[in-house]
Amino acid sequence: MYKSILVPVDLAEAELAEPAIAAAVAFAEMSGGTVRLVHVRSLVPITYMEFVPADFDAGQQSDAESRLAAIAAGVSLPAERVSARVLVGSVHGEVLAEAEASGADLIVIGSHEPGMLAYVIGSNASTIVRRAKCSVLVVR
Repeated sequence: MYKSILVPVDLAEAELAEPAIAAAVAFAEMSGGTVRLVHVRSLVPITYMEFVPADFDAGQQSDAESRLAAIAAGVSLPAERVSARVLVGSVHGEVLAEAEASGADLIVIGSHEPGMLAYVIGSNASTIVRRAKCSVLVVR
């Protein structure tokens, strides 16, 4: 079945990932697969860099890594079958690149009722569904 499962996690709305993580764990338990959690941080626009402390980016990265590691520690799989990584860039671009680089054969992504803006320009979940080279499960 699925051996390498990727789960994007938005740390601003981590509770939305809980059903996706549970589904990924269920698939991993059936197949002996692994689960990789990823969070994608936004780039800080260069025009704002003069207004933030020099260590701002490193602090944001460290905080995101700690928070994602805490979520990963709560996953009910053996520790060697769970990994976590914090990326920087556009959500759909980084998730798709990570899926390809890690050899993921399933992306499990949480979703919520889209607002009007998502209908007009599309959401990260819909872009991932359209462009992924592997299977994608969207969990509401």
